[in-house]
Amino acid sequence: MPIFKNPNFDFLKWRWPAVGLSLLIIGAGVVAAMQGRLALGIDFSGGTILIVQFDNPVTEDTVRGAIGGVADESVVQQYGTDDNQVLIRLPQSGPEAGTSLEEGANAVRAALGQSSIGGFEVINQELVGPVIGEELQRRGVSAFGFAMAGILLYIGFRFRFSFAVGAIIAVVHDVLVTLAMLSFVGYELSLNVVAAMLTITGYSVNDSIVVFDRVRENLRRMRRDDFATLVNASINQTLSRTIITSGTTLFAVLALFVFGGEVLRGFAFTMIVGVISGTYSTIFIAAAVAIVISERRATRRAQVMVGQAPATSKPKRRSRKARARA
Repeated sequence: MPIFKNPNFDFLKWRWPAVGLSLLIIGAGVVAAMQGRLALGIDFSGGTILIVQFDNPVTEDTVRGAIGGVADESVVQQYGTDDNQVLIRLPQSGPEAGTSLEEGANAVRAALGQSSIGGFEVINQELVGPVIGEELQRRGVSAFGFAMAGILLYIGFRFRFSFAVGAIIAVVHDVLVTLAMLSFVGYELSLNVVAAMLTITGYSVNDSIVVFDRVRENLRRMRRDDFATLVNASINQTLSRTIITSGTTLFAVLALFVFGGEVLRGFAFTMIVGVISGTYSTIFIAAAVAIVISERRATRRAQVMVGQAPATSKPKRRSRKARARA
């Protein structure tokens, strides 16, 4: 079902401003991460998380003051939309902290019980030791690395090497932009977020492959056009499909963000940013990289041919017998 009839938007006209915008967002995200705004979740850093529901509404400062004597480095924040629920996170304090995680949770319970806050109930508790956290970090990095290698090999053999490089750079762009947005908003990097990033990787690559497949088809039909014009035409020809796919996916993750609850909010937010960034990077980043690499290879090939032209066009010298016959 086409949304546009014969669209002819000049997307590649804005590819360099789009690259500049992406670099600005990524640079701001790096600065925010260096300031500690991108925190590792309990899945990777280890520690204890308690979700406490009080009988009466409480503030973060009240809870923080009640447990200050037993958990000086704790993180206290409101949980969900209910003023009665508070999340308390206790970081691990050393290499042997995994054996005392339960003791920290019990100390928080005792401190809350001795305070004047009132009645409460611990509705959820998570304990992650340092060994498990380090193992999850290694597995997350390995999963992303293997995914990138597989994508590079597949697209390189299936299409062109320039397409593969463009797709990989677009995926890395999507991940960096997503991490930047997470640091701006304040969501932690948890296992759910890593799962969303791997989903974004597949989504972005699939979107790029659709455009690259159309480029390959147009290479046979538009041989007289330059490569940039061909790529821009391919993006326009797949524009309806891109909008329909991205729009329906975006509606689904928006519903998950609004109605999925606090546990899935980080996952849903990552997916929202990833869907938008994946569509954006396919049109501007992946296409721009493929064009740059293809044009450089074409220029290098032309220079080689020009350099070889005098040697191949030089007339052959005739033998003495041939000159005598002449």
